Amino acid sequence: MALELYKSAQGRYVRVGTAIAAALVTLVVSYYGWGLLSRHLPDDFAYKVYVVYAAPAVLFAVLAAMTAYYLNKPKAADFLIATESEMKKVSWSNKAELVGSTIVVVVTVILLALFIYLADNAIILTLARGLDLW
Repeated sequence: MALELYKSAQGRYVRVGTAIAAALVTLVVSYYGWGLLSRHLPDDFAYKVYVVYAAPAVLFAVLAAMTAYYLNKPKAADFLIATESEMKKVSWSNKAELVGSTIVVVVTVILLALFIYLADNAIILTLARGLDLW
């Protein structure tokens, strides 16, 4: 069995981006495993150094191989290729539109938070006076 990419000329950017993201997730999982092993294995365990470093390395290698295998499957590769082709069709906003939309969203969130805060306090005061708590 040859190690070649399925439709290697297509979807290159999204495949590389997905591989980088998967590698970062794999690194984080391996680092977490290293932390767990280094904290929870007893210090008098004879092979602690080997287990603490070898197990996360093996975990990283297995997860990396699984990622490479999955990203080369026709169904997943076709999905990534289609995603990249659709992203090329998107009309992206310019800087002025982006800044304007961001300001509208931030102001709306602040006003909504203020409204919820005032409504919550009004309800609390109404219930407190009705129950003679104040």
